[in-house]
Amino acid sequence: MIYEIKAPACKKMGGKVQLPASKSISNRALIMHALSQSKQPIRNIAQCDDTDVMVKALTSHSNAIDIGAAGTSMRFLTAYLSNTPGDWTITGSERMKQRPISILVDALKNLGAEIEYMEKEGFPPLRIKGKALQGGEIHLDGSVSSQYISALLMVAPTMAKGLTLILDGKIISQPYIRMTLKMLEEFGIQADWNDNVIRIAHQAYNPISYEVESDWSASSYWYQICALAEMGSEFQLPGLRQESQQGDSAVAKMFEHFGVVTEYTKEGVTIKHVEPTKGHLQLDLVNQPDLAQTFVVTCCLLNVSFEITGLETLKIKETDRIVALKNECAKLGYHLQETNSSLSWKGNEKTATQESPILTYKDHRMAMAFAPAALCFPNIQIEDPLVVSKSYPGYWDDLKSVSFEIKEGTV
Repeated sequence: MIYEIKAPACKKMGGKVQLPASKSISNRALIMHALSQSKQPIRNIAQCDDTDVMVKALTSHSNAIDIGAAGTSMRFLTAYLSNTPGDWTITGSERMKQRPISILVDALKNLGAEIEYMEKEGFPPLRIKGKALQGGEIHLDGSVSSQYISALLMVAPTMAKGLTLILDGKIISQPYIRMTLKMLEEFGIQADWNDNVIRIAHQAYNPISYEVESDWSASSYWYQICALAEMGSEFQLPGLRQESQQGDSAVAKMFEHFGVVTEYTKEGVTIKHVEPTKGHLQLDLVNQPDLAQTFVVTCCLLNVSFEITGLETLKIKETDRIVALKNECAKLGYHLQETNSSLSWKGNEKTATQESPILTYKDHRMAMAFAPAALCFPNIQIEDPLVVSKSYPGYWDDLKSVSFEIKEGTV
């Protein structure tokens, strides 16, 4: 399937958009809720593929779990099931079977887990013999995905010896680790993070009700649209909090470079396009890697030269996002330079060609970051558009609500 996106005739835009709930917070809340054996509700839980598979896994009576393309669920559930009595298998999509998990599996084994690889060594699917873990002290490379670290931290309080986690080297995606620790505190768990060592003693979760805030990652596409629209464009985004647990809330400050200012209200935020700076952008996204596609595409469309670093984890996401961005930006005439951890564009490496469709590589963020290009390119096409269901199922309807036209076609 292909969607052809046509921008509104009037480029001065506005509207009120109800963003989805944060899937990062939802998935953590679900694991903590299960570990606390709480009977109280989780309110405003995300309605998307990644969270749906987590809910299904935690409520199903089956010992065989298929999480599809949900990487967060694979990591969090691997730790959770290792610590839950029973014989379990966990698998996923073909892409999931290509995403490494040995770092987490090795760490769990060192804490007493029994896990076997069912197919390729170091990759899902896994066979797990769940039991109460002993815990103890382990070392972990701080530059690995923060989801490995969060997975371990959430089961740490239930371990007989607790957990002392020593993070070696550079620690990336720190806001996601802080999010996990803050939520643990809300569920009654005390932790100590001093330099590169996180300690969590054996202790009991407090069963509580919990409300999930709206998703700052999803807001980035509306910041992008606001930046690409005419000055004076304004959007209301309810449910976002200034004092947010989400690292991607940094998008508010970052988009000031493109002339998008943020006003915090009781309801959420209002964003408005004012006079931009738009000089060369130097940005380190080591703590906000999920914003990479939004910023790369925005810079290109506004002809802003850039160097974006801190992209070490992009190669093991839903796709190799560095390669995907380079390929699809080239279709719009922008020729990017890449390293293993950065993307850059000098501003003059451009051709006049436009090719369609934009491929999404089964990656929701590719679809959502490139759709706003319709404001600069006529009738841009997005292949496999329904991939947005992974995190933001209502994205296309929200675009229509602010007068984008979307025409369905086939490859």
